[in-house]
Amino acid sequence: MALTFYCGSGSPFAWRVWLALEHKGLAYDLRMMSFSTGDLKKPEYLAINPRHKVPAIVDDGFALYESAAIVEYLEDRYRERGDPLLPGDVRQRALVRRTIAENDNYLVQANEHLVDQVLFTRKEAWSEDAIAGAREGVARELAKHEAALTGNWFAGPLSAADHAIYPVIALALRMQKRKPDLDISALIGSRLKAWMTRFEALPYFEKTYPPHWKAA
Repeated sequence: MALTFYCGSGSPFAWRVWLALEHKGLAYDLRMMSFSTGDLKKPEYLAINPRHKVPAIVDDGFALYESAAIVEYLEDRYRERGDPLLPGDVRQRALVRRTIAENDNYLVQANEHLVDQVLFTRKEAWSEDAIAGAREGVARELAKHEAALTGNWFAGPLSAADHAIYPVIALALRMQKRKPDLDISALIGSRLKAWMTRFEALPYFEKTYPPHWKAA
């Protein structure tokens, strides 16, 4: 039975799972869920993820949600397939997990404040002070990521850490389209820019790029 992947275009959490599936070279049935038409609240989906969020997978009858858990599951279940998402060395593996946790607990949270202010608030209700404060939070976390990036990839070879970080930065940059004077690009240092170029050259990058972003 094929693995089914429930995705939402533009969700950084769903994107990291999509990247992981491609990185491992796994076969999957992609189900692109619509946020606007209530797909995530339908009973058949709530039976898979009662929190009505993406991503989720069903693998041979086993349903799982929460992106970090899904990525680790994919690595453990399909360890012999494709390239590793997590290193075999226990300390290196711990560094990857720590990098993901820092990203999720700090950069993601800072970015979500900005998303709330810019994407989920009507333009006429924007608070420039609140937006500036949220942008500063993103700036602080991007500076920490810049300092942490000392090689070609975060935490050693290309891994789940890189898959977790790129979609969050891409979402921050996406907000410039709605509010160009955010100038998120100016917050991205030279190391991160070079890393993003390497990431965008991955053979599966274009396949996983959010579909609705391509059209806009």
